[in-house]
Amino acid sequence: MVRSPNSSPHTRAVLAALLSAHPAPSYGYDLSRATELRSGTLYPILRRLHAQGYLAAEWEDSPHAGKPPRHVYTLTGEGLRLAREVKRSAAAARTKGALT
Repeated sequence: MVRSPNSSPHTRAVLAALLSAHPAPSYGYDLSRATELRSGTLYPILRRLHAQGYLAAEWEDSPHAGKPPRHVYTLTGEGLRLAREVKRSAAAARTKGALT
């Protein structure tokens, strides 16, 4: 059984960061700073979202001479729909919590 892509708070944070940057690409380092997630948590989430078709990941040459290429991540169409749904669900949960 495939785990739901939005099942953890960390995954939701990654999707929110990608959505806020959309349509611009995001780098792992930027996502780590935006979400305050360490690489051991962040990169498995990015790999899973990519494997499930929610992210496009491409190598980009570094603009700095001598630096290695790096991955750049962007939401796919399906990923954009998922990120927006996660954002709506979070807003609805906050609204519901405020009413109780």
